[in-house]
Amino acid sequence: MRTSLMRTTDNNGGKSVIEIENLNLEDLSCIANQNLIDLQKDNPDLLVFPHSLGQYRDDVEKPHIFSLDEEKLTTYNLMGFVGRNTSQLTISSRFAKDDKNDYFLHYMLQKVFSINLLKFDQTPNKENIWNFLLYLFPYYLKKAYSQGLYKAYRKEEYNDANVKGTIDVRRHIFKNTPFMGKIAYTTREHSCNNNLTQLVRHTIEYIKTHPFGRGILTNDSEVRDIVSKFTFVTQNSYSKNSRQRIISSNLRPFSHPYFTEYTMLQKICLKILRHEKITFGKEKDKVYGLLFDGAWLWEEYLNTILKEDFIHPENKTGKKRHYLFENFQSIYPDFISKTDPKSVGDAKYIPLGLQQTYSENSEKATSIYYKTIAYMYRFNSNCGFLLFPNQETTFFETYKIKDTNGILKKIGLAIPQTSENFNEFIKVMNSNEYELKQNLIAKKRAELMTNADSYLPTP
Repeated sequence: MRTSLMRTTDNNGGKSVIEIENLNLEDLSCIANQNLIDLQKDNPDLLVFPHSLGQYRDDVEKPHIFSLDEEKLTTYNLMGFVGRNTSQLTISSRFAKDDKNDYFLHYMLQKVFSINLLKFDQTPNKENIWNFLLYLFPYYLKKAYSQGLYKAYRKEEYNDANVKGTIDVRRHIFKNTPFMGKIAYTTREHSCNNNLTQLVRHTIEYIKTHPFGRGILTNDSEVRDIVSKFTFVTQNSYSKNSRQRIISSNLRPFSHPYFTEYTMLQKICLKILRHEKITFGKEKDKVYGLLFDGAWLWEEYLNTILKEDFIHPENKTGKKRHYLFENFQSIYPDFISKTDPKSVGDAKYIPLGLQQTYSENSEKATSIYYKTIAYMYRFNSNCGFLLFPNQETTFFETYKIKDTNGILKKIGLAIPQTSENFNEFIKVMNSNEYELKQNLIAKKRAELMTNADSYLPTP
């Protein structure tokens, strides 16, 4: 049966019209308007990054991939591809030059995941997806290790004179006849050497056999250190011949109230070791795909270029949490300047340069403007800013908040649209990033130092 393909962009505003003869509306209807968390639970081959998408109050406007109203398909912030049976939908960045050269998505992925892909083909090819999981492995390895080495109880067998467990009579007779002073016994120990850490070790050894595997594991000093830790704690029981047994022991999804980051690491390890690829019509009626949340990716990308001057609170981990009131109501501004006078900012993936005013009861005004102004008040700041991607040219507007000393900036980072190749795109982006930092840091000092002792509300 012929595969039906369709391409669109993120945040398309409902401009994509489904051609019935090219796509199976029944397949798309089973994906459209569906809760993303429920879709992931029922379809293990649907991979969404971040894996915690929709589980936190993180301004995700729509908890589903796309909407379908009659024959109009509306996308939101998710990019990548998704499909069911023979119908496949690719969602490119709205800044993509053409169907094959989605330089902006490629560039953000490289910055956020600290990878260096020579070629990124967004075509939903099975081998490409499997290879891409190899590059994601170091990122999720670091996130898991940030919670420490996972420990679990496991049965250990010993044969010595220091008995400290249950005597294994059968093994004792087999090993210690005639008796020479040793006793065979078993213990239950809390150990870092367990089925999950063994799974990570097997994945590490498997990646080393990939043509670029050693580079994936050695390019980053932090990853090298973590790899050595997992190698050390599993050295006494690691055996390549036990790989299938370790895989089988990890088929049940990992769940732990503290070691939450190991859940995604286990999933990626299993897919790498089993050389699983996203299924394309093989499992009937199952949804498959690889998707990235553009809002999350944009925010994390901005952090890679602003982290020297701005704090980046993380609502998904609780790191650098602040409170709106004395001891309650957690808040997580995307960016808070490290130096005084403070400035606070929000990352917005939406095309903010095209929007200026909203109706009195507009929810968009609440989420876009009012929240940032509330953060300004909380941190005694006279300067707030909104950062968004803008096509081709830099966007900069400043709004004075009526009857106060406060100003709100809308700053659009220019995304090149005419680059002939990816290397040229990177050069232009680096220049635009420098301009953005100068816009934030230099102008912040010039505008705010004169009002360093002022507060947002006018006395």
